[in-house]
Amino acid sequence: MVQEIHVEGFDAFNKAIEDNKGKTVFALFSGSKDANGANWCPDCVAAEPVIARNVKFAPEDAVLIHCGVGERSFWKDQKNVFRTSKLSLKSVPTLLKMGTSQRLEEAQCAKDDLVQMFFEED
Repeated sequence: MVQEIHVEGFDAFNKAIEDNKGKTVFALFSGSKDANGANWCPDCVAAEPVIARNVKFAPEDAVLIHCGVGERSFWKDQKNVFRTSKLSLKSVPTLLKMGTSQRLEEAQCAKDDLVQMFFEED
């Protein structure tokens, strides 16, 4: 079964990557949730159940890191670390297969067929 890890912020994400070296790692970047568990990003809310339904298609030993990118104001800053690092994120949600160029962005993350294929691809 795929191991799912939830982290907040860039440093916690990098530590999770380090802790899972040598494994197949997928990363989902989305808006951070507030104290009530509400996400400011409507596309992220739409994508969540689709990714949850389709993660079973990932390799059994894979890891899925859910990473909150912060509050809306932080994300909207074009100089934030998620945008300027080698991740070069342009939008949330973004689903990446680490170590490859494979990525799904925004509305693509809410399409069952695309998400299933993304997890199945070698």
